[in-house]
Amino acid sequence: MSDRVAAAIEVVRDGTGSVREVCDVLEIPRSTFYALRAARKTARSERTRELAPKVAEIFRRHRRRYGTRRIRAELADGGLLASRRKVAEILKSQGMKAIQPKSFQPKTTASRHRLGYSPNLLLEDFEPTGLDQLWVADITYIPLRGRQFTYLSLLMDRHSRRLIGWELDATMTEHLVLRTLKRAIAARDLSSSLIFHSDRGGQYAGKEFRSVLRRASIRQSMSRAGDCYDNAFMESCFGTIKTELQMTEYETRAAADREIIDYLAYYNRDRKHSAIDYLTPIQFEARITRRK
Repeated sequence: MSDRVAAAIEVVRDGTGSVREVCDVLEIPRSTFYALRAARKTARSERTRELAPKVAEIFRRHRRRYGTRRIRAELADGGLLASRRKVAEILKSQGMKAIQPKSFQPKTTASRHRLGYSPNLLLEDFEPTGLDQLWVADITYIPLRGRQFTYLSLLMDRHSRRLIGWELDATMTEHLVLRTLKRAIAARDLSSSLIFHSDRGGQYAGKEFRSVLRRASIRQSMSRAGDCYDNAFMESCFGTIKTELQMTEYETRAAADREIIDYLAYYNRDRKHSAIDYLTPIQFEARITRRK
């Protein structure tokens, strides 16, 4: 009987038939239909009251960066199952709206130098199947008050999306990316099959930078000339960072450093990624390690 009543409630909700028609066809007493529908409404209301404060807490803790999918995944981490529709209903009822990512707008790199280029080793749609098989890197500018800039160098493990090296500096030089690379090498247990991919910027073509790659047995790969999509993954990552930080201009370089370093730790530890089963990069790497 309960299954038939549940089906009847859905049909009536969809507007396909009236209560009288549906109950007659399914041979359900209308009193039973109304009683069970009222019970379901009460249960849904209680469920909403239970979930609402938890949804709001997750939304605020992640500073409007989480939408329904990520909130739902974090609820599941705590043993609470909820549909995206239910999460969306709660967000809407409380006037909460997540930050909307901007469309990816790729930018070309100033690559006019005479230091030589490495071939693009990713043209065959190489997709890593484990950690430390492919690292991707790039540099972006961070605006400061008074039309000044600081520069952020990032290096990411492509498989886990974990940021394993980063540096901030007032100048965009080879030493900026070199410090990033050395930090990543020191943090990981490397295999001989690792590829390092970047754009064709002169910072990545420097003699010292390439020497460090060779000593670590890391193969270098560079995007093709004028093809910004070859390193689009890192371009997109920078877009996410700037959107979620709602970045405009920082008062000082110190203020920029503090907020960005705090966000990068958040990105690794707390931010769930749809491409890795709505896990954080640290969770994803821990799962890989447990399986070994």
